[in-house]
Amino acid sequence: MTDQFLTAAIDEARKGLAAGGIPIGSVLVIDGEIVGRGHNQRVQQGSAIRHAEMDCLENAGRLTPADYLRSTLYSTLSPCDMCSGAALLYKIPTVIVGENRTFQGPEEYVRSRGVDVRVVDDAECVAMMEEFIHMHPELWNEDIGETV
Repeated sequence: MTDQFLTAAIDEARKGLAAGGIPIGSVLVIDGEIVGRGHNQRVQQGSAIRHAEMDCLENAGRLTPADYLRSTLYSTLSPCDMCSGAALLYKIPTVIVGENRTFQGPEEYVRSRGVDVRVVDDAECVAMMEEFIHMHPELWNEDIGETV
């Protein structure tokens, strides 16, 4: 059973896909409340950095270090180096990952820095990414910095 916060991240991923982008979503939760939500908007905004987690953190706005220490970051896909770096910078203690079959970021490194990284292996997250990668391999490769 998918929890309500991962469900909210999946909803964000669907928004991104519906807008012509890459279906990855994220939410930031503090004290049981969503304080930020976002989805990958590299295509929609012509952005070099607007991955789902970065969009989520931007939409959460300016928070205090104490806020981040009580937070959990949810993402439908394993965060990349950039997004993992943001989680480390702000000392977000827990990252919940929808899936890491289609892409795995530096999870072990993030764990080695004291972050509780939990991979849920959600079937909907996997199916959404597998279909997108199959239909748009060039866009996916661009998003993860791969040359083909």
